[in-house]
Order: sequence, then structure tokens, then C-alpha cells
Amino acid sequence: MKKLLIVVDMQKDFIDGALGTEEAMKIVEPVAVKIRQAKEQGTDIVFTKDTHYKDYLMTQEGRKLPVPHCVKGTAGWELDAGLRDLAKDCRILEKPSFGSLELAALVKDGSYEEIELIGLCTDICVISNAMILKAALPEAVVRVDPGCCAGVTPESHRNALEAMKACQIEVL
Repeated sequence: MKKLLIVVDMQKDFIDGALGTEEAMKIVEPVAVKIRQAKEQGTDIVFTKDTHYKDYLMTQEGRKLPVPHCVKGTAGWELDAGLRDLAKDCRILEKPSFGSLELAALVKDGSYEEIELIGLCTDICVISNAMILKAALPEAVVRVDPGCCAGVTPESHRNALEAMKACQIEVL
């Protein structure tokens, strides 16, 4: 059975930078453990990186969330220091918005039967990508590990998990 672990946007700006939260800081070690386990099991791993540019405030997202973050080439755009070594031999996809159609194309071509998502933020990028992946591979098991995710707020994290459950995305 072909499996894929997707590590969503575990970048400095979402952990302890411009948009960081205490909840995000708490999941770094569990995420690292999950990645190590996946590597031991031979699971394919893809990291996504939220990627913006200097003109971020001129974009639709920037006008609605006027907090520059994950600007390519800055420290905030980098993966968390504790995860960088784990990502070295993995594919890394840069995505300009919440969800990634490139990720969906990769998954469709990979014939994955199980896809698990972890990372940040549950209520924005994790749910967006989970929904896209479920649409791309409706018969694949798509799941999210809530212990390796954090939302903008604990309430929005819980709401996103419930929305994903309603769309037949498994929540561990």
C-alpha cells in the first residue's frame, strides 16, 4: 500500500514568527516524531512551504491578512530549525496560496492509497489541502492527525477538524 505524509507549512513565521502561536510551538516535536516514523516505514514525504514575495501586501491575501509572512528568502519562510534536517531528502513544494494544485497533481500521479496531513494551520492550509486531495483521489484514505496540527486558535482548529470529518476525511 502506497502511503504519503504531507507536512504542511511548518515554517518559522507560523511557529514563532509573525503569525506564530503557542499551539504551533507545541506541535514541532510531535511532527518531528511523526516524520521519523514515516521515514522508518518507507512512507513518501512531501513538505509544503507557504511562499510569498515582497509584494505580499498588494495581493488579495495580503489585503485581507496584512501581516507579511513567509516571504521567500527570509528567516520566517524557512522550515523550523528542528525539522530542516528531516526535510533534506524529501520533496518540498512552494505554494502561493492556501491549497496546492501542484500537490494534487503529484498525488494523483503517485497512486497513493493513504495520505496523511500534519502541520499548520489546521483551519487554513491543512483543511484546504485535505479537501483538494480528497477531490483528486476520492477513493484514497485522507486523514489528519490533530495532535500534529494547530490552528490559528484552538476553536478554529476544532471547527476545521469537524468540517473535515463531515467530508469523509479521517481525523485520528
